[in-house]
Amino acid sequence: MVGDASKDAAKKNGASPSSPAKSSGGGSAGDDTSSTGPTEDKAGGSSSGGETGGSGEGPSGSGACKTSQLAFSTSNGAGQGSILVNMKNTGSAACTLNGFPGADLSGADGTLNASRTDLPATPVSVKPGQSAHFSLNYTPNESGGSGVTFDSVVVTPPNETHSQTLPVSVNLAVADNDSSSVTVDPVSAG
Repeated sequence: MVGDASKDAAKKNGASPSSPAKSSGGGSAGDDTSSTGPTEDKAGGSSSGGETGGSGEGPSGSGACKTSQLAFSTSNGAGQGSILVNMKNTGSAACTLNGFPGADLSGADGTLNASRTDLPATPVSVKPGQSAHFSLNYTPNESGGSGVTFDSVVVTPPNETHSQTLPVSVNLAVADNDSSSVTVDPVSAG
């Protein structure tokens, strides 16, 4: 019976990624750090992609960053319940990340779309070799139950349609397993 409840809860998507939600704070994502390069870029991608708009990369190299020119990695966030997703410009020209990325947690029991926080988004220019990042925030499972575990996050940079899948380990309580319990911040420099 509990297994059925966790599967049903894991498939619940709740609010759309474009609706604002309060950030659940920072936290540790565990000790695992992962990194993937631009060659693992996947077409089609996440339904919770970034804001629309932006231009292709022009002669000055200041266009929107493409998934294919970014290397992705994860690291521990500010505290328990936070993962930093880092995006390094591996291209030969500067590009811009502006807005909220799409972030979908995925696991054996389903997919959960992260909701956007109410933090303001500002354009971030990323020179070759430099990185930008965003925080994926969640409420860790402290219920004493097994909860629902997600083992990957599908990231779609702002203004892009191609996604990158990264390994993570996120466990949510069954009752908290909706999109309001997982939030994504806008892209920041650094």
